[in-house]
Order: sequence, then C-alpha cells, then structure tokens
Amino acid sequence: MLHIEQLVLTVTDPDTGRETEILHGNSFTLGQGEALGLVGESGSGKSMTLKCILGIEPSGARVDGKIELDGADLLATKGEELRRIRAEDLALIAQNPHGALNPVLPVGRYLVEGMADARSMSRADAEAKAAELLLSVGIADTERVLRSYPHQLSGGMLQRVVIAGAISGSPKLLLADEPTTALDVTTQAEVVAILDEMRREHGLSMIFVTHDLDLAAAVCDRLAVMKDGEILEIGTPDEIRDHPKTEYTRNLMAARPMLYPAGHPASPGQTATKESGE
Repeated sequence: MLHIEQLVLTVTDPDTGRETEILHGNSFTLGQGEALGLVGESGSGKSMTLKCILGIEPSGARVDGKIELDGADLLATKGEELRRIRAEDLALIAQNPHGALNPVLPVGRYLVEGMADARSMSRADAEAKAAELLLSVGIADTERVLRSYPHQLSGGMLQRVVIAGAISGSPKLLLADEPTTALDVTTQAEVVAILDEMRREHGLSMIFVTHDLDLAAAVCDRLAVMKDGEILEIGTPDEIRDHPKTEYTRNLMAARPMLYPAGHPASPGQTATKESGE
C-alpha cells in the first residue's frame, strides 16, 4: 500500500546556502489496514517523515528516494493530481486540534463544507453525514457541537471532531501526528481507542507518530524507533519491548520504568547493568 525506500530530506540554509540532511535514507512499508508507529524523542524526524508523504516539506527542502502510495509515485506527482491524492487518499490528524479548525467558523462548517467539496454531496446530505460521523467518535450532542465554535469545546472534543473530519473522505492512509499530546491521560486513552476503532472499521492504514512507546504499542501492529532522522529498528510491539536492539530503544522504555518489571531489558537496573558492561 505504502512503500518508502531510501527517503532522504535535505534542507538548505537560505542565508549561508549550507545543506543539512534531516532524514537519512529511511525505508519501510505499510500494508492495507496496518498501523505503524513512528516512535522517538522530539526532533527525531517523525513529523518530517509525514510532511514528506504529504508533500508539504519545508520551503527549499529536497526530498530524494521513493514514496509510493498504491503504486503512485508521490514525489513525481504534482499539481492537480497531487491535490486529488491529498484530498481523497490521505488524511492528517495534527497534534493541536485548535490549529486544524478556523476559529471564526462553527465546527459544522469544517465538516459539512469539507464533504460537500471533496465528495460533491448536497448540503443536506453532508449535514446528516456530519452528525453521523460525530456519533461514531463518541459525540452524542451532535447539534450543539455542530453549532459550536472551536473555543467552546474542550481539546478532547475538538480532537474527536478532527478525527471525524479525517475519516469523512474515506482516505486510504491516516497520518496521526502526536494526536494526544495536548490531552490528559484519560482523554488520551479515549482518543487512541477511537482511532483504533475507526481504523479497523474503515480498513484504514495508519502511521501513528508519538514519543510514547506504550501508547504506540496500544494501537499499532508494528513500531519503528527513530533517532536523529534515522530509523534504528522496526518490529512488533512485543519484539521492540521484549527484545530491544539498541540502547536508545531501551532508554525510551526506561523513561517510564514503572511499566516494566525487574529483569526486563528496559528496567532501570537492567539498563544500568548493560551500560556498565558495554
């Protein structure tokens, strides 16, 4: 479904002309209906990978390698065809739901106009579909929410609205860029559960970006650990958690040591012992 091969992102300093490589030849594949977690600390290149897939990398940047979505070469696709793919096949859920919505328009406009434009629906059909989508993401008071402005809703409620908007166009690939960052722990769990349910119900493929290994493991079939623009290892959640291949992965897990029993590769004592012996 998605095939990325030797992806390199290079940015140029506009003042000095100096080039800096941000992504260093990463490769991975994503099957139909599969969820892949990109996990790593801030600055590891997770969000930049999503930007390359969407074709919204920084101005003046150069992307090399291959990005194919169902056989279509996204790096070679331009203009109207690229806009069509973005509208029909790709959907982004950003970490800040407030930034995804126009603050001076009610939530209903975000959902209804998006469907009316992308799917050529009548306004009445789009309004009915919008209410149905809100119900599917756990929002019962649909009429009130559709009339509300973004500032009148909580972060968790807004993120549900954004998820509803993302799946409204029946995309092939859902790109979730740290969608729970601004939420409390309880709401995080609810949003992750909704994402997982929507993915399975609609047969979507998904790339889930986060710094939290455990959060990614709860919703993803495979995890890819990133550091300094490079994918260090890829495996199932059990493989990554029980048999980490790199010290960086062990340190990521050890950042939440209470989740790992004594003797686990990520437990504080085990990590310290390994470090002293290397």
